[in-house]
Amino acid sequence: MEMRRDAFQAIADPTRRQIIGMLSNTALNVNTLAESFDMSRQAISLHVKILTECGLISIQQKGRERFCEAQLNKLSEVAAWVEQYKQHWESKLDNMETYLEKLKKERYGK
Repeated sequence: MEMRRDAFQAIADPTRRQIIGMLSNTALNVNTLAESFDMSRQAISLHVKILTECGLISIQQKGRERFCEAQLNKLSEVAAWVEQYKQHWESKLDNMETYLEKLKKERYGK
């Protein structure tokens, strides 16, 4: 059975998150990426492969170089997932704030 890769799997690894961050501003070749990490080029290539399979980066061949570019729109799935929990916790905190204000008024009459 083949495993489907998605944005959640991609961002689960700190190295891949760092690669996405590096590529968010500019396209970089694989060698430049590899020089930024204390691991082999082969290990970085594996991370790049996973990010490509997840749709978070694309690779463009320019001459003999392969340049990686971030495809940040693919993170919208993650953003939507996080947003639902953000709204939940903001609601809980708002309720707690209301409750604390009520207690304060009851205690101090303010």
